Amino acid sequence: MRNNLVHLTSLFENATEGIVVTNSQGTIILINPSACLMFDYSAEELVDQKIEVLIPASLKKAHIKHRAEFYHDPKNRKMGHNRDLLASRKDGTTFPVEVSLSTYVQNEERYVIAFVIDITRRKEVEQSIELQQLQLEKVTEEMRLLNTDLEIKVEQRTTILKEALQRLEESQNELNQALDKERQLNEIKGRFVSMASHEFRTPLSTVLSSASLIEKYTVTDDQEKRARHIDKIKNSVKHLNNLLEDFLSLGKLDEGKIGIHLHEFDLEELFHDTVEEMKPQLKPGQKFIFETKVPHLIISDKNLIRNILFNLFSNAIKFSDASTSIHISSILKGNLACISIRDEGIGISEEDKTHLFSSFFRGRNVVNIQGTGLGLHIVKKYIELLGGSITLDSTLGKGTKIVFTIPIKE
Repeated sequence: MRNNLVHLTSLFENATEGIVVTNSQGTIILINPSACLMFDYSAEELVDQKIEVLIPASLKKAHIKHRAEFYHDPKNRKMGHNRDLLASRKDGTTFPVEVSLSTYVQNEERYVIAFVIDITRRKEVEQSIELQQLQLEKVTEEMRLLNTDLEIKVEQRTTILKEALQRLEESQNELNQALDKERQLNEIKGRFVSMASHEFRTPLSTVLSSASLIEKYTVTDDQEKRARHIDKIKNSVKHLNNLLEDFLSLGKLDEGKIGIHLHEFDLEELFHDTVEEMKPQLKPGQKFIFETKVPHLIISDKNLIRNILFNLFSNAIKFSDASTSIHISSILKGNLACISIRDEGIGISEEDKTHLFSSFFRGRNVVNIQGTGLGLHIVKKYIELLGGSITLDSTLGKGTKIVFTIPIKE
């Protein structure tokens, strides 16, 4: 559990956006380094202060009213709602920000998480566009006044106008591209906030309630009850650890910190070792069925392939019912190992198939099943690192088949 807390702390402290957590009285209880840097405060100066310390003086009174209304009817709010918000630094200077809010309840008290982005640069770009538009209007007016002049002058001014329009169009396209990327990022962050608030809250609540109940079982006869709650705590911590591993893997992939390490190993042995590791997760009556036609000894990255198999086997188990089979086959095509994992589970709808390899995306028919929406995204990244490819075929209610190929050397 200590290792998990270290990961959680690292995730909070290394986030590039400002994160501020307040209680139901609007008092700051947590703030990450990015937020401290943004507002030019130390964490010690802000913790136990009202959130209005970060609001310009002229807006504090109105913000207190808005805060009270939000707590009366709390709703998650994504970024990008065309609201111009201002924040205040320690020295009293103000700057534009965009804020998304997420709320959760713990121990019967409501807390609010605010994700804060400094959008000063975006405002500068918008002002630059407005200035260019004013310049264009000025040029257009000059052309109207010179319309009675010589034809050569008209042609020259027309050329100037065309160049200005082209520059404006190029600037507008650049801004649209930047805004589109920012909207995509905000959408991913919104999915992350929604997923994290659900996936973290459940195991944390289980740990807290089981730990509280263990304290009540003090006699020898209560050992069985204590053991049951200890198992619940272990399972919850394991789930949290898996969540953090997914987040860390995604971060390393995005930063290019995962490399390829080639060496010789037995592929069939890796299949069986991974299956043995997965057997405790099998539901009653579930079983693996093998059909391997690939040379035992190959040259590739054993650790990456193990992680790929672990993710795909976990999905096959998780999204299939008891007493079903998981079929694993592999064949050799030239210098490619072609590996197939087919389950008899709930399947995937046509609408969801195109998004399954996106980060934090989960199908509409699995919302009640634990998961981060990162597994297939990470698997695809790993396979691409190995120089391979992956395809997915699924029928709703009948099962899913995933096939991936990776280059090998005998």
